[in-house]
Amino acid sequence: MPTAERDTPVGQADLDHLASEYDEERPSRRLSRGWERVITLWCFVVAVFVLRQVFFPLREGNQFYLVVFLGVTLPLAFLLYRGRARRRTDGGDDPGPVDWLLALVALVVGLYPVLPLPGWGDGGGGFSAFLDRQGALGTVDVVAGVLLLLLVLEATRRTTGWVLPIVCALFLAYAYYGGFLPISWAISHRGEDIDQIVNALYNEASGFFGVPLDVAATYIVLFTIYGAVLDRMGAGRFFVEFSFSLFRKSGTAPGRTVATSGFLLGTVSGSGTATAVTLGSFAWPILKRAGYPREAAGGMLAASGIGAILSPPTLGAAAFIIAEYLGVSYLQVLGWALVPTLLYYLGIFLAVEIDARRFGARRVDVDVGSPWALLGRFGYHFVSLGVIVVFLALDVPPFKAVVYATAVAAVFGLLEALLSRRRFVGGIDERPQDAERLPLGESLRDYVSRLYVALATGIRGAVPVIAVCAAAGVITSTIAKTGLGQVLSSLLVDAADALAPNHATLVVLSALFSAIAIVVLGLAVPVTASFILSWIIIGPALISLGAEGPEVAMFIFYYAVLSEVSPPTALAAVASAAITGGKVMATMWQACKYTLPAFLAPMAFIMTENGTHLLGRGALIDVVWTTVVAGLAVAALAVATSGWMFGPTRRPERLLCVPAALLLLYLVPVSIAIGLALFAAAVLLHLVGRRHHPSAPSPSSTPITQE
Repeated sequence: MPTAERDTPVGQADLDHLASEYDEERPSRRLSRGWERVITLWCFVVAVFVLRQVFFPLREGNQFYLVVFLGVTLPLAFLLYRGRARRRTDGGDDPGPVDWLLALVALVVGLYPVLPLPGWGDGGGGFSAFLDRQGALGTVDVVAGVLLLLLVLEATRRTTGWVLPIVCALFLAYAYYGGFLPISWAISHRGEDIDQIVNALYNEASGFFGVPLDVAATYIVLFTIYGAVLDRMGAGRFFVEFSFSLFRKSGTAPGRTVATSGFLLGTVSGSGTATAVTLGSFAWPILKRAGYPREAAGGMLAASGIGAILSPPTLGAAAFIIAEYLGVSYLQVLGWALVPTLLYYLGIFLAVEIDARRFGARRVDVDVGSPWALLGRFGYHFVSLGVIVVFLALDVPPFKAVVYATAVAAVFGLLEALLSRRRFVGGIDERPQDAERLPLGESLRDYVSRLYVALATGIRGAVPVIAVCAAAGVITSTIAKTGLGQVLSSLLVDAADALAPNHATLVVLSALFSAIAIVVLGLAVPVTASFILSWIIIGPALISLGAEGPEVAMFIFYYAVLSEVSPPTALAAVASAAITGGKVMATMWQACKYTLPAFLAPMAFIMTENGTHLLGRGALIDVVWTTVVAGLAVAALAVATSGWMFGPTRRPERLLCVPAALLLLYLVPVSIAIGLALFAAAVLLHLVGRRHHPSAPSPSSTPITQE
């Protein structure tokens, strides 16, 4: 439930708590100081191990590394996340005996394949001996594999809820009982016994140690470390203040600042919900004084936060899986995301401008200084982002590029500590320049402590994704063994074909059914799991209809992410409502209004051949004209959802804008011409009748000083 309405910025401890409570993962524990130190040390050691692997990989190979990585990170799920949804009523929240037992068993069975213990596994210990038993596992192997399966499912339940473990259990039941299904059923297969299932999960590359976990261990975890280091060096506070300084003289400054800050903060947090919470703690008091209703402000915060994981150069975790599945560079995926990102933020900025006029928003002066002064003093925080792009352009692997960027951020943090010698403050409501100057030795100790905690925080932040990726191996393995993906894909196409009179309609209906399925799936499971499932089941169906891999992958990616702002489980909106004190469902619908253009734009990727230009594929002139047309569609949708053009709109104008936007997004000459005509008619109708509409309230100025 939302908390009481807030008028002052939220402290850093409250930020961390809110982010954990309302993120797509389940709430994590609030450990006592002693256990916090133990877990932090554990995570720091794992971070060092992960960073070492980038430049000095284990000679036993990548699968050996994945086994060790899962073995040392899976136990953290039982120590950091509660078995029950709520905190213990006695005030304690440290791991109990059961949690430690599960963590210990997870450590043993996770590392079991690489333990050099003679006699283990009915054939000798060690990784080579374990691999030699592929297809003929011993009793100890099977027992260890079953235990690891149960622990992965429990870790996933603790970090993301019940839905994904239940889905995994259904796939396991299908793998085992498929041979009992009537042979006339399309989904029947010969069936797998326990030994075969465990072998596929535990001793083959398609199971626990498949592509999803590989991506988590070699890409995602490094980017979470980078974001944590960037944040601990003060980048989050700078991004927000810089955004406010850019628009401080504008009547729509608060709304513009929220959108800009969301984009910049996403490079730090990597989480839409965490971005919305961090941004809301600072921006909500200002939005309130500017005249924004609580629900509208919460929707704006949620939409801006989710946009952060749609935007280059970091994107969301699923983007790394796209690169791996399609066998392309991560830089290519970033290129595909450029135009959709522009369209997403165009929709948000148009909605911001419209709402500022609808609500008669007042200018709010924030004491953050000029943008040039801030850029000159703290602009170095942008350098590490540029380092990622430059190194990717030079064909440096992304896992190395992000480590170099992390090192750059850490070096600048060290220089800041040496030159300013101010104690770091975590909350963006606190100003480091107000802190007293420290002796050199104490300033260095403060810096080392921040870097130490940042590395550990990066590992902690990746634990839920690691659990999800390991659980996804259950699904991918089952589908690979049984051929279920192709069968379900054919069923989807057949369902659309039964309703479609021609191929063009078939493609549109298939895209619509697929989008609905992805969003519904995303309501129950995290983005990464939603993408993997959808790619395996829905992806082949869309490709069979003529769409190409990049278009299908980005289509699925965007709808998986956008499920995060879809009622009734839009967690980013729930978190924003907790900040503003607004009604949860009303906040969700406001977030949906802000993101509606983004819900429809990905449909253009696969409905026509011209949709591929929205991913930057094709000649420059084609990319430009499709972007302009899609931008007009976004504008039409903004008018339809917000009820404002040059003033308040009437129902006929809004009704004309809806088909105009849909036809423009179809991106073929005939539909574009009709869409432009409808949009022009709406504009003309609005201008003719505008004299009957009241004028927008004049913005006024309300100064607010940041304490």
